[in-house]
This record gives sequence, structure tokens and C-alpha cells, in this order.
Amino acid sequence: MNVTAAVEAGEPLPSASEAGPAPKRVVVAYGFWIFLLSDIVMFSALFASYAVLRHATAGGPSGAQLFNQTRVAIETACLLASSYTCGLMALAVNSRSRLGTYVGALLTFVLGAAFLALEIREFADMIAQGASPQRSAFLSSFFALVGCHGVHVAAGLVWLAAMMAQVAVKGFRPAVLRRLQCFSLFWHALDIVWVGLFTVVYLMGVTP
Repeated sequence: MNVTAAVEAGEPLPSASEAGPAPKRVVVAYGFWIFLLSDIVMFSALFASYAVLRHATAGGPSGAQLFNQTRVAIETACLLASSYTCGLMALAVNSRSRLGTYVGALLTFVLGAAFLALEIREFADMIAQGASPQRSAFLSSFFALVGCHGVHVAAGLVWLAAMMAQVAVKGFRPAVLRRLQCFSLFWHALDIVWVGLFTVVYLMGVTP
């Protein structure tokens, strides 16, 4: 007998072993939090590698010579603004507004794509100057850390496009709502990682 049936019948609540499996929304949320935490562990390892190797330039260019602070500031503004529009999308989803959801998703996608385009341009410019990943341990750790974050952003954009297709076809079904909630958590987590990356790589990287 489940908990609801026991309450309605006025009987004692069943034990945890008798209550059956947890609701799917609880299982999905728990599993996705485990995924996010494992992702944070991976980024922590990449941050640690970069911190150790940031001065290992092997006579090549350093961060102070390579980083364009203006471009990075624009990248940061785009990604942080996309976090705000993602929040607006989540509010529209909660009120079951398709138009608000589409507008919030479109703005989030455009800002995320602009961030990604600027980052790819930064990588291309660095490689054109001879600052490729194999040039030094510093550059290897830089491309690994920043590139890993960029891959996550690209995956998030694909995920967002797929979710909007699901909203168009299926509407706001419980499964779609769970996936949209997971996407919001994922996107905000990427913003948090970028704040740390911006501080450690781009701000501290230009100091002597």
C-alpha cells in the first residue's frame, strides 16, 4: 500500500521498504545533481592543473601577452546575460506561457552562441600567433580548461534547441518540465564555472 492510500484508509504509514520507489521527479533531480557535482569535480581538476602550469610557458607567450580583456569582458557579459534570460524562461515555463518560454529560450540561445563565437575567435587568433596547445604546458592547460567549458556551452545550446522542439510538439508535460528544470540547473552551473574561470585565468593571468 502506498502512502496516499494509507492516509486515506486511516492506517499507519508504510515503512520505507513498503512505500515503493521514489517519484520519478525525485529520482531525476537527484541523479542530475550527482551529474553536476561530478562535472564540478572534473572542472576542479582542470583548475588545479592550470594553477600548477600557468607559469610553465617554456619561453612562449604568457597570458598577459595573449589575453584580450575587452573581448573576454564581452564574453562574460553575454554569458551572464544568458543566465538572466534563462531565469526568465524558467518563470515562463512555470506559468505555462509558450510565448514567454520561446522568447526566453531564443535570447538565451543567441547570447550563448555569441559567447561561443567569441571564444572560438579567441582560440583561432591565439593559434594564428603560434600559441597552440602543444606550444607549452601553460597553453595545454588553458585550452583544456577553457575549451572544456566551451564544449559544455555548445552542448547546452543543442540541448536547449531540442527542448524547444519538445515544447512545440509535446507541450508542458511533466517529463518536459523536468528536462527544462535540469537544463536551467546546467546552464546556471556553467555561469558559476565561468565566473571562477574568468577570475583565475583571465584576471589573475595578466598579473605579473
